[in-house]
Amino acid sequence: METVKVGIREFRADLAEYIASSTPVAVTRHGQTVGYFIPTQGQAEADLASLKKASKTLDRLLEAQGVDVEDVVTDFKVARKKAAQPKKPKAKAA
Repeated sequence: METVKVGIREFRADLAEYIASSTPVAVTRHGQTVGYFIPTQGQAEADLASLKKASKTLDRLLEAQGVDVEDVVTDFKVARKKAAQPKKPKAKAA
């Protein structure tokens, strides 16, 4: 695999393109290589697979404990709404 050489300013300016690419980049400053950027591909698929596995495990645990997900969601919404309400100032004692 061939490495592309780019200056540090160009690298910063076009970072999104280098991340999306599969080509390694040698980053230079004043003509001297100061580092390499090696984009990784395929990590998203592994992360998604891990997330799906964790989701299935959570579903099994909730079912084993008899937890209804809809009840949890409802409780969360009520608590969030209550926390968002402005607090009433306390009356000062005379």
